[in-house]
Amino acid sequence: MPDLLTGDQFGELFRTVRHSAFRLETRDRYNVPGERDSFERFMAGSPDLRSVSGRPWHDMTRRAAAEGRPFSRVRVVSVPLGDYSRYALWAAQGNLEAGEEIRYLDREHAAELGLPARPPLDVWLFDDERAAVLHFDGDDAFVGAELIDDAATIEQCRQWRETAWKASVSREEFMRSL
Repeated sequence: MPDLLTGDQFGELFRTVRHSAFRLETRDRYNVPGERDSFERFMAGSPDLRSVSGRPWHDMTRRAAAEGRPFSRVRVVSVPLGDYSRYALWAAQGNLEAGEEIRYLDREHAAELGLPARPPLDVWLFDDERAAVLHFDGDDAFVGAELIDDAATIEQCRQWRETAWKASVSREEFMRSL
């Protein structure tokens, strides 16, 4: 296993974005400790958008968007949606309000397009210069990010971004399709 960035080292990648950050998000479930309460409320039928708004992530993406350094992502999802994907679709409202652009792409279509949908591969592309391949454990918890800056990998990530972006739809359009 390569050396993985975690904690402040990983966070520094986001704080130092000069132009843009893009994520290709391909997993159907994420085990994020900070989301547990919000997810449980959502599953119990009493979601509270305040529980997913105003977090440090939103503060950072709001500031970056205001400074012309947009954060965006394409979420590759299995349809019909599982519990976590339904939660993430609902919770995306907080990200969108903070200036992040999120689009959605059906996993079957993503696989047909040659995107890394099976097995899933999550990657952040920073300033079209560095990629962070995300690693997860067997319980879907984030373990760390492998930072890669070789030209071939960066070009592959750029191609994935372009393909995914063109084929994906906005949250509103995706919700209408369900």
